Amino acid sequence: MIGFVLIGTFFFLLLMRVPVAASMGLAAFAGIINMGFKISVFPTVFYAAIAKYTMLAIPFFIVAGVIMDYAGISSRLINFANACVGHRKGGLAVVTVIVACFFAAISGSGPATVAAIGGVLIPAMVRQGYNKDFATALVASSGGIGMIIPPSIPFIIYAMLAEVSVGTMFIAGIIPGILFGVFFSVAALIYLRNDDNVIQQEKQPLSVRIKAFKDALWAIMMPVIILGGIYGGIFTPTEAAGVAVVYGLFVGIVVYREIKLRQLWKIFVDSAVSSSIIMFIMGCAGAFTWILTTSGVAQQLTHALVAITDNDAVMLMIITIIFLIAGCFVDSASGFYLLLPILLPIIREMEYSIIAFGVIATSNFAIGQVTPPVGSNLFVACNIANISMKALVAKVWPFIIAGVLCLLLITYIPQIITILPTLMGMKM
Repeated sequence: MIGFVLIGTFFFLLLMRVPVAASMGLAAFAGIINMGFKISVFPTVFYAAIAKYTMLAIPFFIVAGVIMDYAGISSRLINFANACVGHRKGGLAVVTVIVACFFAAISGSGPATVAAIGGVLIPAMVRQGYNKDFATALVASSGGIGMIIPPSIPFIIYAMLAEVSVGTMFIAGIIPGILFGVFFSVAALIYLRNDDNVIQQEKQPLSVRIKAFKDALWAIMMPVIILGGIYGGIFTPTEAAGVAVVYGLFVGIVVYREIKLRQLWKIFVDSAVSSSIIMFIMGCAGAFTWILTTSGVAQQLTHALVAITDNDAVMLMIITIIFLIAGCFVDSASGFYLLLPILLPIIREMEYSIIAFGVIATSNFAIGQVTPPVGSNLFVACNIANISMKALVAKVWPFIIAGVLCLLLITYIPQIITILPTLMGMKM
């Protein structure tokens, strides 16, 4: 009965177009009442879901991402990448993916990456003869890399729920994130191979490349400082997030002088709004997960899934499909709280790497950010480019296919994910 109330209420509210976070919170509230608990249990479990030291890294990384956007980081990264490879056929498309990877290592968020680079790169590609819908689709897809390359907000959430090291998750995401970038670049180049409208730039002299590198050096150093400090044992991921904020303010105010003191209020307000949204999602999702586990519904669903097959390869495919479908409708935070209580016991039973599974699960949601109907990157990109969702969806499929192929590669060869953490002596 409780399972019907919990799951039924959740999907009914989704069909009524109630936001995912509110749907999970209301379903959890209904489940708590149905099980005879006091109403006061809800705020208790809501608070418990977010009152964790590790979670402090999320608002700090969000602030750092917003600061770097205001500091003119994205434009300098674009100029540097464009000076290096922009002269090649489809070079600006490759530049888009490269810059997305760099900015991903600053923001930790897919929509933030799209917002930071889209306003500059989409008009630039259109001026060079790229189809506007294609350019927007490429930016939206590349923004998903922001979830995979560290520092990654979804990695922090997964690490907390799976009780694994955030630092290990970060290092495990480096190679898969780069691979996704390679797959997206190849997909873009294949699409553009017969497009004669694309204008090739002249090759930039070495002096111009050196100047572009010097301008972008402070931006390039940020992920080096963050990740180097974590892996060097200088500070924890949460402390690294704080360092990123201080470094970003220094670069924006003192070095690049793009940030004015009067802008700080808007920066902090924007960051607070984004952080509040994520924390509200996590609180509601935490309450939903608690009632899902306490009622025994999660265990029942786990047993039902295990009964389908005892073949590990088939089970991995089923889990991948589940995550891909979930990614079409819910964000990564909600998806983790919803699915991990059901799927983690299966992964442990299979003796599959929990770290690798976290990267794979996050990659699924990265692809979900560009799949309708709820792809968050699509909405951000549409607003930036001022095009319709229908036009964008028609052009995004080559990148979805490339993403799925990369996902299958790392799923069935998890050593791609675990090799760096293993070489560094991290516990897997």
